[in-house]
Amino acid sequence: MKKITRRAFSVLLLAVLVIVGLTTYVLRYIDHGAEWALYFNRLNSGSSGELLDRNGVVLAAFSANENRYAEDVLTRTANYHVTGDYWGRTGTGILSTYWNKMQGFSLLTGTTRSTAATTRLFIDAGLNNTAYAALNGRSGCVLVTNYQTGELVCMVSSPAVDPADPNAEPAPGAYINRALSAVFVPGSIFKLITAAAAIENLPKLEERRFYCEGKTEIAGVEINCSGEHYTQTFEQALANSCNVAFAKIATLVGQDTLIRYVREYGFLDTHTLGDIPTAAGSFPLDFVGDPELGWAGIGQSTDTINPYAMLRFVSAIGNGGILVEPTMVNTGKAPVKSRFMATDTAEKLKEMMAYNVSYAYEGDFRFTGMKLCAKTGTAELGGDLTSHAWFVGFLDDAEHPYAFVVLVENGGGGLTVASPIAARVLQHCLRME
Repeated sequence: MKKITRRAFSVLLLAVLVIVGLTTYVLRYIDHGAEWALYFNRLNSGSSGELLDRNGVVLAAFSANENRYAEDVLTRTANYHVTGDYWGRTGTGILSTYWNKMQGFSLLTGTTRSTAATTRLFIDAGLNNTAYAALNGRSGCVLVTNYQTGELVCMVSSPAVDPADPNAEPAPGAYINRALSAVFVPGSIFKLITAAAAIENLPKLEERRFYCEGKTEIAGVEINCSGEHYTQTFEQALANSCNVAFAKIATLVGQDTLIRYVREYGFLDTHTLGDIPTAAGSFPLDFVGDPELGWAGIGQSTDTINPYAMLRFVSAIGNGGILVEPTMVNTGKAPVKSRFMATDTAEKLKEMMAYNVSYAYEGDFRFTGMKLCAKTGTAELGGDLTSHAWFVGFLDDAEHPYAFVVLVENGGGGLTVASPIAARVLQHCLRME
C-alpha cells in the first residue's frame, strides 16, 4: 500500500511539473515567440515595412530582399538614435525596440507572416537635421516636443553614426542616446525646481530680498557666485542665476521638501518613451547639512538629471501645469495627460522664465520674433573639466507650443553655447506646419 501511495505521489508530482513547465513555455512563447522565429533569419522574415517621419520621409525600409535607410547621409546620421539599425546597436532605435511589431508573427504557426507594416513617427527628420548640424560634432542632445499634444518632433544625440556605412568607425559614445539613456550634472537649470519648491513653501516670497556680493558662507562653507548681484528680488535672483540667493533659498526650503519635489517631478524615476526606458537622475537623499544642501539647490553636489525628464518638466510649465506625455510613435491613440504641478506655480515659473529672457539673455537680439521662456545652466564639473552647457524652456506661443532641452556636454556656458543651438532649432520650428 505504501509503495502504491509513493508511486501515486510521484506521478502527481510529475504531472504538476509538466503543467508548470508547459505553462512557463506558453507564457514565454507568447512574449518571445517572434524573437525566436526571427533569430536565425532576422532580415529576411517575409515581412516588409517602412519607418516614416511626420512628413512621410522614409527613414528606413525593409523587405525580403533588402534593408535600407534614408537616402542622404545627414538624415541617416541625425536620425540614427531615432531609427537605430537592424542589429540593435543603440538601445533606443525604433528598428530594434519595435522590430517584432513591425515584422508580424503568428502564434498559431510559430512563424513570421508576410505583412506590410508602416510605422509613422511624430519626429520631423528635417528638424533633426537642423539640430544635429547645430551641435556641429559636439557631444550633446536636443529634444523638442509640442507641449499641448505631446508630439515629440525632435530627438537628436551627438555623436551619432551613419547606419548605412559598414566601414564606419563610430566616435566614443556614438551608440549612447544622451537624450534618454544618460544623466548629467544640471547646474542652474535645477534652480527651476528649487524655485517651484520656494513658491509653494516660503511665505511672502515676493517681499523677500536676497543680497549677493559674489560669495557667501553657509555654516562656514563658502558658496561662490558668477557675479555680484547685491540686493535682488526672487525674480531677479533667478534671472541672474544667483548661486548665493538660491543656496540660501534651498536651506530655507529644507532638504526633505526639496527631495519631495524632486521625486514628485519624476527626476529620480525611470520613464518610458513608448517602449523605450530612460535613465533615472539623482539627488542627495541622506542628510547632508546646509552647506551641501545649498550646493544641491543650485544643481551641483551629487545632482544629476536626465534630459528627457527635464523636457517633461518644462513642458508642464508651458502647458499651465498639465503634462502631456511626449510620444514619438504615432499610434493614433489619445495622448496621456496628468496634473504635474499647480497652475499658479506653473504660471509664476512661466513669468519668471520670460523675465529671464528679456532681463538677462538679450531676448530681442538672440531670439528675435520668439515669445521665449527659458533658463540657462552651466554645470560645473570640477578639476580641468569644462562645464556642461544647458538651455531649457518653451515658446509661449499658441501656434507654436514647443518645449525644448538643449545640452552640450563639456560645452561651456549655457547662454553662449547652448542657447544659439536652441535659437536655430526654434527658428526651424516656427516654419513648421
